[in-house]
Amino acid sequence: MMLDYCVIIPAHNEAQYVSLLLDSLTQQSLLPRQVVIVNDNSTDHTATIIDRYANDFPWITAVHSQTEASRLPGSKVVAAFEKGLEAVNHPFDFIVKLDADLILPKNYFQEIATIFQQQPKAGIVGGFAYEKVGAKWTLNHPMGKDHVRGAFKAYRKDCFDQMNGLRCTIGWDTIDELLARYHGFAVITVPELKVKHLRPTGSAYSKKAKYLQGQAMYKMRYGLGIAFLSMAKVTWKQQKPRYLWDSMIGYIASFFDKTERAVTKEEGKFIRSYRWKNIFQKISGK
Repeated sequence: MMLDYCVIIPAHNEAQYVSLLLDSLTQQSLLPRQVVIVNDNSTDHTATIIDRYANDFPWITAVHSQTEASRLPGSKVVAAFEKGLEAVNHPFDFIVKLDADLILPKNYFQEIATIFQQQPKAGIVGGFAYEKVGAKWTLNHPMGKDHVRGAFKAYRKDCFDQMNGLRCTIGWDTIDELLARYHGFAVITVPELKVKHLRPTGSAYSKKAKYLQGQAMYKMRYGLGIAFLSMAKVTWKQQKPRYLWDSMIGYIASFFDKTERAVTKEEGKFIRSYRWKNIFQKISGK
């Protein structure tokens, strides 16, 4: 018997894209039990579009909400997701968070459900993002191949519950994977599932996001050494020296401001051990 799932989509000024995502959801070979679209303080025609789909499809629910007006990654998205979670009224085996600017292959959730069904310790599952460069759809996956992009995350219910949901903070889509592993679940990526990402990564984020990346590492209890190495890696990959400077300022300022941590001391100990293990493995080439 195939597993049931529900989808939550935070949407802020997504009139250009959201109908393309919803069309791809209505064409899935395995349909969701419920889709909740959270119109988060949009000033374009997003509300009109999602209301129309909610009227046409009984399993689509429109929620109109307001969070902070600034578009920064992190707490705003999770706050909208939580609004959507409150509106879910069907039981599910796994829950999905989607961005509103995607097009999914028709077999996407059938394949995701199969993995959850066949691998009981699969906690988070997702495909890979492709963005259009000229006339060609090109893989855009700057993180490790064992990372599922925050734009399309599917969580086994048991894993989601043990994690106590998503953390309403910058870095939530790294924290969730670390906490999934902390609770003994695996994070699985499926290269064959190619998701079209219609808006270039990071195009909606302000400069302040780099500062907040450093803050996120502080909140995750990385420690200064891991934080510096992580920021330096991103700086080298993106060839943006300013990133290291801005993110380190964010980390150090969080230390002096005594910013509230996003994970417990025990979770932080696991996170540091996991991160150092990965670093040493890469250095040794294993």
